[in-house]
Amino acid sequence: MQNNKLLIGIITGIIAGSCIGGFFPEAGQSIQFIGDLFIRFLMMIVMPLIIAAMISGICRFGDVRKLGPLGAKTITFYLATTALSVLTGIVLVLLVQPGQSGSQADGNTVNQGIVFEETSYSIENGTVTLENLPPGTALNHSHSVTLLDRSITGKVSSREENRLAVDSWMKDGKPLEQISGTGKGIAVQKLMPERFLEEKRTITDILREVITGLIPRNIFQSMAENDILPVITFSLFLGAVLSTLGDQGRPVIDFFNGLNEAIMKIIHLVMYAAPVGIGALIAGRLGEAGGFIGFLPELLRLGKYAFTVIAGLLIHSLIILPLILKIFGKTGPRKFAANTSPALLTAFSTASSSATLPMTVECAEKKNDVSPRTAGFVLPLGATINMDGTALYEAVAVIFIAQINGITLGVPELSIVFLTATLAAIGAAGIPEAGLVTMVLVLKAVNLPIEGIALILAIDWFLDRCRTTVNVWGDSVGAKVIDRFVRLANHQSR
Repeated sequence: MQNNKLLIGIITGIIAGSCIGGFFPEAGQSIQFIGDLFIRFLMMIVMPLIIAAMISGICRFGDVRKLGPLGAKTITFYLATTALSVLTGIVLVLLVQPGQSGSQADGNTVNQGIVFEETSYSIENGTVTLENLPPGTALNHSHSVTLLDRSITGKVSSREENRLAVDSWMKDGKPLEQISGTGKGIAVQKLMPERFLEEKRTITDILREVITGLIPRNIFQSMAENDILPVITFSLFLGAVLSTLGDQGRPVIDFFNGLNEAIMKIIHLVMYAAPVGIGALIAGRLGEAGGFIGFLPELLRLGKYAFTVIAGLLIHSLIILPLILKIFGKTGPRKFAANTSPALLTAFSTASSSATLPMTVECAEKKNDVSPRTAGFVLPLGATINMDGTALYEAVAVIFIAQINGITLGVPELSIVFLTATLAAIGAAGIPEAGLVTMVLVLKAVNLPIEGIALILAIDWFLDRCRTTVNVWGDSVGAKVIDRFVRLANHQSR
């Protein structure tokens, strides 16, 4: 009953937040701070949860030698499901071909931005006044404006109705002073954040960083920066050593057992605030996108691409993972999904696997009968390295960018996309839009233009929430499947 009340509350929060942010963008942005507080509260307890859950879980195993098979099973499962998700994305994007017909939107190429040939403009003191601008056109500091009749491009710094403050005027790659005058015809294009252009890491670099990142220089610094992998390593070593100390280690083990129970109680209390926090997050993000008027045109313009990504995520989450859960976990997917729904809805609203981790653990242990020792090991690791949705999305996006640019990828290139998308997802942090950064590695691997990322930025915030939900779903399924194998192994050893 309590689970049903929470689920109804979260759904209500999502609907209310969508209506507020969609129809009243300014109101949505004004309440976003409530959602930010909710995420802060979740992130506050992530590190104590990981340390307490992993140490208490490891000590429950008794013999630390059992950790080897558990770790091997966990990593094998996560790599296998991630590879399946990438394969699903590649097959689907090749069948749908979203970049072929999707490169056209109302007669204008996505690669060139949105062209408004009938829009007149006048410029004075760096401010561009537009006439006949189609209603609902969302322009802000993430866009550039090109004056078609002059071939001059500038960066939008702010907007007030039909007036744009534009700076950094350029022509033929050369900077210009302030310009003035009138004209007709503009093109609007989404700018790509500098962090993507500056990304220089290769897939070898990111794997090296993952391996070296396992050992922290300063465990407290890692905790402060929410760097999960080194905290997991520290917890593994500490738990393993404590399990060998006998009576000397018992007081410390009891402390972490008590801390784990206290953290779970805090998570239980946080869930009461989840509907309000989630609603505020959705309202704020829609408000930033300009409400439904600003977001829906972008979604329609990239509709075929968005459809391909979402269809791939649905196939993986509604067919592949449930089959794995049914066959290997011997668990009914429908009831399991219902019990996991609070965590899934939280993942959709926060777009962060790490922030969702407390609820993921709560749902696994309290509602889906996953043992605390398995959940404490498998789920924190999954929030870091298991990114089924992110890997699928990267594969689809990279091939979509290739199609937009008229580049045909052969079997060797597709094999590289498969391999790099699978491995790059491991290095993606459990934070919003982390997949965009690792996508640079996949684009470079097949020599595609990094600037292509700018084509999908307008709706990435929405797809990010969809793929994060699949990431958390994959973690939860993995915990249940691995827990069953652990229990079978324990039963056979008796």
